[in-house]
Amino acid sequence: MTAGPLDFLKSAAVGTRVVVRQRIPGGFTDALGYLRALDDTACVVETKRGMVRVILADVVAAKPVPPPPERRGVQGASRAP
Repeated sequence: MTAGPLDFLKSAAVGTRVVVRQRIPGGFTDALGYLRALDDTACVVETKRGMVRVILADVVAAKPVPPPPERRGVQGASRAP
């Protein structure tokens, strides 16, 4: 049997890149970023938009994710012939 999302979060090291899906009114939302804190009631994920506090009772899925892809370069930059 696989471990549930809360088991994963409780065993994940701070600094692990994660995605955490939580229930919100009308559906779900994801927090993608680095796990920065965890206590008995919530975890904190550092996303591109800042720190997101996720209530553990609202978590429906969580897993580790690989590092973000390398940036390819500046959009709109012209290439030399």
